[in-house]
Amino acid sequence: MKLIGMMDSPYVRRVAVSLTLYGIEFESQPLSVFSTFDAFSQQNPVVKAPTLVLDDGTLLMDSTLILNYFESVADASHTLLPQQPLALAEDLQLLGFILAASEKAVQYVYEHRLRPAEKQHQPWIERVTRQLLAACRAWEGALESRPPGDKADQVAVSSTVVWTFIQRMIPEVVAAAEYPLIQRVSDRFEAQPAFQRYPHG
Repeated sequence: MKLIGMMDSPYVRRVAVSLTLYGIEFESQPLSVFSTFDAFSQQNPVVKAPTLVLDDGTLLMDSTLILNYFESVADASHTLLPQQPLALAEDLQLLGFILAASEKAVQYVYEHRLRPAEKQHQPWIERVTRQLLAACRAWEGALESRPPGDKADQVAVSSTVVWTFIQRMIPEVVAAAEYPLIQRVSDRFEAQPAFQRYPHG
C-alpha cells in the first residue's frame, strides 16, 4: 500500500497520521503535484494528493473518502469516529468547520504563492479570508463544549494537522493567540508518536 503526496499538505498528513492510528502499514511516496507532476501522473493520471494505492491497485483519492474506507474496516479499538449517531453528528459538524478552514487556507496560500501579484483578485482574497476566519471561529467555539482528552480521534488528528499547516503557512492571517483551544489541541497531539512520525513538511 502506498500513500502518495507531500506531508506539507494537511490532507496527505491527515491520512498518514490516521493510517498510523488505524494500525495500517503503508509506504509514503513524497511526490509533489507541482515539482514532480510527471512522476505523480504515472501513479495516478489525475495527479491528486493524497492518493492511496491499495495492494490490489485500487486508487483512493480525497482524504475524507480514504478515511471513510478505513474507518469502515477498522476494529473497535482503532476507530477514530464515534459510533453513536448523535456523537457522530457532533464530530462531523466539527470536522466540517476544520476542513472548511483547511480548504480556505490552502486557497489563500495558492492565491499568494502561485499567482503573480498583478493577477491576484483582491475581492476573492477578502472573501476567502472571511470564510477562513469564520471557520476558525466556529472550530474554536465547538471545542468549548468538547472535553479535552488524550485520545487521538479524528477530530484531534484533523485539528492538529490543519492548525499546524495554517500556523506554518499563514500565521499572519490567523493569529494563534485568538484560538487558544485549537492551539492547545495542536500542542498536545503534535507531541504524540503518530504525529512525530509524519511531521509537517
